[in-house]
Amino acid sequence: MFWIFILGLLYILSFVCAFTDNECYVTSNDYFYHNGDVTIGAIFPLHIAYTGNKVPDKYVPYNFQDLRIQYKFKNYQFVLALMFAIEEINRNPHLLPNTTIGYDIYNMLYTEKNILYSVFLWRTWIRHPLPNCDCGNKKKSPVVLTGPSWSASAHIGALLKLYKIPQLTFGPFDSILNDQSQFNSLYQMAPKDTSLSLAIVLLMLHFSWSWVGLILPDDHRGTQILSDLRENMESHGICIAFLKMISGTWNAFSNALWKNMEKIEKSSANVIVIYGDIVSVQGLMRHIVHLLVTWKVWVLNSSWDVDTHSDYFMVESFHGSLIFSHHHEEIVEFMNFVQTVNPYKYPDDDYLPKFWYLFFKCSFSKFDCQLLENCQPNASLDLLPRHLFDPAMSDEGYNIYNAVYAVAYSLHEMNLQQIQTQPYANGEDMVFSPWQLLPFLKKMVKKSHVRGHTVIDAERNLDTYYDILNFWNFPSGLGLKVKVGSYSLSAHQGLQFSLFEQMIQWPMGFTTIPRSVCSESCRPGFRKAAQEGKDVCCFDCTPCADNEISNETDMDRCVKCPESHYANSEKNHCLQKSFTFLAYEEPLGMALTITALCFSVLTAVILVVFVKHRDTPIVKANNRALSYTLLLTLFICFLSSLLFIGQPNTNTCVLQQTVFGILFTVALSTVLAKAITVVIAFKATVPARMVRWLMVSRAPNFIIPICTMIQLVICGIWLVTAPPFIDQDTHAEHGHIIIVCNMGSTVAFHTVLGYLCSLALGSYTMAFLSRNLPDTFNEAKFLSFSMQVFFCVWITFLPVYHSTKGKVMVAMEVFSILASSIALLGLIFVPKCYIILLRPEKNSSLGIRHKKHSRRNIHLNFH
Repeated sequence: MFWIFILGLLYILSFVCAFTDNECYVTSNDYFYHNGDVTIGAIFPLHIAYTGNKVPDKYVPYNFQDLRIQYKFKNYQFVLALMFAIEEINRNPHLLPNTTIGYDIYNMLYTEKNILYSVFLWRTWIRHPLPNCDCGNKKKSPVVLTGPSWSASAHIGALLKLYKIPQLTFGPFDSILNDQSQFNSLYQMAPKDTSLSLAIVLLMLHFSWSWVGLILPDDHRGTQILSDLRENMESHGICIAFLKMISGTWNAFSNALWKNMEKIEKSSANVIVIYGDIVSVQGLMRHIVHLLVTWKVWVLNSSWDVDTHSDYFMVESFHGSLIFSHHHEEIVEFMNFVQTVNPYKYPDDDYLPKFWYLFFKCSFSKFDCQLLENCQPNASLDLLPRHLFDPAMSDEGYNIYNAVYAVAYSLHEMNLQQIQTQPYANGEDMVFSPWQLLPFLKKMVKKSHVRGHTVIDAERNLDTYYDILNFWNFPSGLGLKVKVGSYSLSAHQGLQFSLFEQMIQWPMGFTTIPRSVCSESCRPGFRKAAQEGKDVCCFDCTPCADNEISNETDMDRCVKCPESHYANSEKNHCLQKSFTFLAYEEPLGMALTITALCFSVLTAVILVVFVKHRDTPIVKANNRALSYTLLLTLFICFLSSLLFIGQPNTNTCVLQQTVFGILFTVALSTVLAKAITVVIAFKATVPARMVRWLMVSRAPNFIIPICTMIQLVICGIWLVTAPPFIDQDTHAEHGHIIIVCNMGSTVAFHTVLGYLCSLALGSYTMAFLSRNLPDTFNEAKFLSFSMQVFFCVWITFLPVYHSTKGKVMVAMEVFSILASSIALLGLIFVPKCYIILLRPEKNSSLGIRHKKHSRRNIHLNFH
């Protein structure tokens, strides 16, 4: 802290020079004059005089013994721009020939109560002026240049309006000063900041700054720029982190300003926009320097004089700032002119000797404020540090340059008019009143004059062009403003914005492009979810839902992938789904195929066994024809399950359900016929004529074609109205599109299945009625068990089938076909094969005779 205090003290001493000779200050530092046929008055803020103890001077009234002066070195460029323009005009033989222009420059005091002092001094030419007193001998100035503060120009304009004296202000454009009802003799040289707010917003968008603080003057200008900024920021999704309206009366030691700066330092916003002019909020600038705030990016308008508040010894708080400056033509000759300026060339200028004394070690006469000897050779203002003086023409200097040319062209036009209407003798001076210049000046101010070229203002207003400057002050004291980009809004070329990021130097503490956001960006795969009660820039990042992606940062919503695609695991890309089906090669398809083939072979083997032993009692006792029919049907049922495996096509889709329904109808109707046969045989102990006829005519065998015909009708209606077709299931399996057969009509499918279950229920009922009938070869129990299993399989199938999708659903149907077929085969034929192959002694007539009640078996001996 001690070294910081020492360095700060050296800094203050480098800016302040005390002149104990009060007479030098009184006679020289308030104004200086250069003669001409016509003079242009200028009131510039060039220095501040202050006192600590306020001890009155004994000899000079209204002065103090400890009077000190702090020079505004940067503002001296206003004087140089005025002198450069006047000399250029005086050398031009075609503009105001035989007429020279001079200047009459006064220092503007910063306090409002003393602003009009310089105006009265200019009007009266006496040290303690009296209103309406004209005591001077010098030529009067027909026009006055004021600025850069709008408030100072407004105060002066209110006075000059009484005398109808033209006033040109070179400060930033202000809407109040443009009110002709209040300031009918005041004209502004600066262009309007009509699109400055849009330019600032485009800069924020370029660097993705969505959380930005605003520091604005607490007046009409701050209100207007706030309205423009808020409108543009809201339309582009940029939020205001904080808003501070700074009063123009606050200085660097204001308690209210200290409290506001503490909140600004703690803010999460790393980018802060400051809008104002050189004078109105200068206390804020000094305060930022005192606090050494080096971790913020300041976005400024050109009216802020950051160089004036630069610290020559310490780390610069404004290093890395971005400044929007009105674009103007570069005048190289002005920099050459600055290099030639010295106290000996312009002896009337009382400021130059002070500069040479302070910076170039010259001896100084305190009595007449002139230089003595021992000056540094080749001394030039161009050698001064850039944070103290910049030889490049500033915006204000360019406006002064144009203002002088506007006055010159106005005088030229008025001179031509006087020659035509009221000729005067050669060599006679121009004689006119200031108010006579007003109509010519009003016309010329609407034009921009650069080196004699005139550009109509109507065109210039349509084209807004800003240079984006980057303030380089590291090492501290460098004070360079480097052009790093541009912004233009042209009626012919539209909106153009360019920026050279590689040239930008950021504030200390930032090695890369600074980030200024309320919430970190949501990476691809996430979406923004607003935080309740906060700005839209404050949000949480929520992962995208299933099959949704976000392939950009900070997306408000996720995008659903099309049906043919699926979201990858990171949910930032949609990938093409691959087509799949229940194939023979995959484990599930292979297992079902092997099962179907094995049991079809087993069925064929059982059929061969039954045919080979067709004359044995156990085969003959169960109606050989029905047994052959059932075995052959089951053989085809096992093979029909293969229709569900492999890539579906139109034919297989139609055959799957119809073949399944018809085959199982034949199988169940066969079982039903066998059950009815058993019941008829055992209930006919003394057969009546009708029962005997049913047994002899084999009427139960007609059950098969009748039941099958009904199923054929149902399937026919199904195929005509809504046949099965190839379909794609995009949701059953992640990343795959499953090719399946759509049954077409669910009503028809459930009708077929319900019909099969009714046949199974009928067969079960008939078998259940004959389950306790005595006989060695009575198969009623086995028929009853097989129907129970069949019924349970298909009743269970329905909920499971509807709860699965894709290949699992297909596999479930195949499994149900195989399970029900295996139940019929196993429960009906396996016990008989056991007797035929393993217990042949029971499969004989001798074994039958020894059985009780064996006589009833005679009735079952149907061939």
